[in-house]
Order: sequence, then structure tokens, then C-alpha cells
Amino acid sequence: MKLQDFLGKEEKWGFEAIAQDTDLTRQIQILLIGLGLLEPPADGKFGPVSVAALKKFQDLTKTEESEFLGAVTAKKLIETKPEELPKPPLKLGSDIASKIIKYMQAKNYQVFTNLKEYNIVYIEGINENWSLNSDPPNQFNDRRIVIEVVDGIPKIVNHWQATTEPGKYYTFNPMNSGGAARIKFGQYKAWAVGWHGNADRHQALVQVAPITVHRDFNKDFQRTGDKLDTGLFLVNQHWGYDAPANDIKNASAGCLVGRRREGHREFMAIIKQDRRYVANNDYVFYTTVISGDDLLKTFPR
Repeated sequence: MKLQDFLGKEEKWGFEAIAQDTDLTRQIQILLIGLGLLEPPADGKFGPVSVAALKKFQDLTKTEESEFLGAVTAKKLIETKPEELPKPPLKLGSDIASKIIKYMQAKNYQVFTNLKEYNIVYIEGINENWSLNSDPPNQFNDRRIVIEVVDGIPKIVNHWQATTEPGKYYTFNPMNSGGAARIKFGQYKAWAVGWHGNADRHQALVQVAPITVHRDFNKDFQRTGDKLDTGLFLVNQHWGYDAPANDIKNASAGCLVGRRREGHREFMAIIKQDRRYVANNDYVFYTTVISGDDLLKTFPR
């Protein structure tokens, strides 16, 4: 079955019926992906995430076919262009969560606005009270943040002390001959729930897709002038073994690290409630890494 087969007819297919037709499912998924309502891939499996994306499309385009696929939905799916799709308004203020979302929008990053869809963000060089610090090397002076948009309002679910940079040990003893990895600011869809470490093995977000890093060959703890390197580097999101706040020790060779075990467990418990992960335990999460200086320069307090 194709969407075109619904046009001008009285066909009404429930979601279970759609799920039985792989070709129809894949066609719907491809169109929803193109509209920015569903993340790739189009796998032909019409599960809870695909259902939610289709229902959101029906709601935005007012098809009045919320419990089934009929001629109206089929026509709108075929004809609607991304720029024609109504966008539910975000209610952004001057709070830090709003500033982060404004910054992400300005950079054309993905912002997830459905309930139980979490935005993972790291801000480099910022304190617990959202004031800037001087970002000295070898310290846990960054923040790991989880944001959820509820009724159009971004809210910080929780946040923790972290580092986005390698510590002194691995800067001077890099695991790569090109230098220690320091993640390039940006947004990447690159992490899935897995396991990190050997002696103190724990659940973490592990890198499963390429990211870009700066290679600190001259060991100056800076990104400026460093060569870029893109690939799979085992840059995971794990805990920092309760290392002191002012000494990363060997807790990071370039990973995104929450300092305390307890905080990391809280982080993972939240992330595993994400509806996309609940529907698919292999779900690959986006993560955004931001310079605190650039954030508060762009959107001052």
C-alpha cells in the first residue's frame, strides 16, 4: 500500500494496520523525517515513536484523523513542505534554560520539544549558579545539563558538575599521537546507552557515531590552532570517579565527564526515561557542547 492509494477513497487504517505494511510505514517515516518530526532511519517499523510523530503531524495540520490514517492525512503528508508545517511556539524567557534553547536555535541545532524527549547539553566554563568562570585546565568547571520542554517552556531537569576537556594526565600522556582530544563545540548525534570502563565498569552514554575533536598536540590546554580530527574515539559520557573538583586526575582523556558517581547515576536514570530510548534501547542521543563565554555573550544575563 502507498499513501497515494488513500487519495479520494474512504480507507481508514489504524496504527496496527500501518505497522503490518512495511512499505507504507517506510514511506510515512521518510516524509516525517523530511518534515523534521521523526529522526532517521526509516526502518519500516511503526512503533510508538513513529506513531507519536504521525499524530503530531496530524495535530499540526488539523487533519481530524487522529486515530487513523485516511485520505486527508495521506494528502497532507504527500503535499506538505517543511516550511509550510506550523511550528508550535516555544515560550522563551530570560532564564538560563531559555537562553540555552535560544542559542541552540540560533545555531540551527536540533531542539526536542516533546514530553520525555531530553536535550543533553554541556556548557564549558560555567558555574552552578550560571556565572562564568575562567575555565582553568584540569578542573571540573563545566556543567552537564538535561533540558525538557514542557508545554513550550524549557525546564532544566537537573544539572551536574562536569568537564568537557581532558585533564592534565592525558594532556601530557595522550592516548593518540596527535594529541589529547578536546571536543569541538557543536551538536552531535553520536551516543547510545552502553558500558564504560573495566575496573570500575558502569553504565554510560558511549560514542557510536563520529564526532569532531581538536588535537592538543602542543599540550597547551587550548583549542586555538589545533588540528581537527573526525571519527570514533571512545569519547563517552561517564562518571569522574569522585575525583576532586580541582584535579581531574586520569578521569578524562577527552570524554564528557560528570564528576560524581551519584550525579552520573541520576543523569543516566533521567536519560533512560526518554521516550525514544524506552521505545528503542539502541536509540542514539544528540548532545550539544557549548562555550559558556559564547552563550552569555550572545544572550547576556
